[in-house]
Amino acid sequence: MSVDRREFLVAGAGLLAAPALAEAGSGAQAQRQPARQPPLRRIATEEAWTIPEHLDALAPLSQGTWRNLDVEVINPAGSRATEPLYANLLDTQRRLAEMDRLGIDMQVLSLTSPGVQLFRADRAVALAALANDRLAEVVGSAPTRFAGLASFAPQDPARASREMERAVERLGLSGFIVNSHTDNEYLDEQKYWPILEAAEALDRPIYIHPRCPSDGMAAPFRGNRLQSAIWGFAIETGTHAMRLITSGVFDRFPKLRIVLGHMGENIPFYLWRSDHWFERRRDVYRSSLKPSEVFRRNFMITTSGVEHEPALRYAIEVLGADRVMWAIDYPYEAMSPATTFLNDARIEDADRAAIFHRNAERIFHLPT
Repeated sequence: MSVDRREFLVAGAGLLAAPALAEAGSGAQAQRQPARQPPLRRIATEEAWTIPEHLDALAPLSQGTWRNLDVEVINPAGSRATEPLYANLLDTQRRLAEMDRLGIDMQVLSLTSPGVQLFRADRAVALAALANDRLAEVVGSAPTRFAGLASFAPQDPARASREMERAVERLGLSGFIVNSHTDNEYLDEQKYWPILEAAEALDRPIYIHPRCPSDGMAAPFRGNRLQSAIWGFAIETGTHAMRLITSGVFDRFPKLRIVLGHMGENIPFYLWRSDHWFERRRDVYRSSLKPSEVFRRNFMITTSGVEHEPALRYAIEVLGADRVMWAIDYPYEAMSPATTFLNDARIEDADRAAIFHRNAERIFHLPT
């Protein structure tokens, strides 16, 4: 019979405590010991994954003349790439072994950026469906260890909404992922509203994941290699979110939920000033609610790639612990430091439990 690592540790703690209990006596004179708490569940909510067909479809784009920032960072080797990163994206058994070592119960997997959003519509639709089928197989093979966020092709909003329905109702996936802009456009534009409508109707969130800045703001990021995680990802994705917030989309779709990684892509730290200028120029914005009101009602953030306790404590203070979920950003970030970060963070135990698992269970409809 296999024994879970954490069960072993709990049992070992009980054996070490036994002599002390014997010395303390028994019956009415013995002090009552506190009830043993179950191991804390850990669910990581922004964990990249892919399939060989996806890597091989992206690879030729890097060999052309397209001056797109995402294209410039694509590996031309495709699924033949030998770097450990690509093996970790593809290999769920290696992933599970590390999860077991660190006591991580579940990862919510999603197709790695830039997803299917660099392709023409027909190919993007087909590749999203294939990726979702494969992801459902991974989840089905280990349903207590993996959940999945479905890809879709914003290039064709009508087919995207149908794929979203299929992914939830037939494949059992837990939400959706989009890698910010598509053809340099954003989801606040009315042509994409069928996507937002589907997500709201299905009661599943859209995780807006970063990609490099759109072509319209690419030039300042290119020369100093600022296009990715060092700065560009947050600027791009935060801009997308602020477009949604100020556009009135959440008046039209009040139950729509959006997830942002990387401690909210800088937005929580700017909410006071956003509100301040929104109130001064309310007439030019279409939202009936201030940015902070929209953010606290319709958005969740995750800790992916930000292992910084002051930022975590600020997010809890400004948004509430019920708006923060734990994430690693594996394999772009390592599992161990992300786990240690939240294990050791100086926050309330109830907040730690909410961030580690309770919020993810609620938002993604995961079994408890």
